[in-house]
Amino acid sequence: MDAKKIEDIARQINDSIPAGVKEFAGSMESRIKQILQQQLGKLDVVTREEMDVQQQLLLRLRQRVEALEKHVASLERDLDDES
Repeated sequence: MDAKKIEDIARQINDSIPAGVKEFAGSMESRIKQILQQQLGKLDVVTREEMDVQQQLLLRLRQRVEALEKHVASLERDLDDES
């Protein structure tokens, strides 16, 4: 998760704090951000960019497998025709 999103989440949490507690909340936003980063760091997640790259690789592999399947089928037909 990128830093901007974490900051937005931390800001939203901080904004939801009642006005009477705002004085105490001066360093709270940075602490919340730090905790969120620590917890998200423990998760097994990938960035959107990494996911897009993997999807492209998968698509190319799928196309390659289909091409190889067609080639094998053609070779099998040729063998059957020779028999």
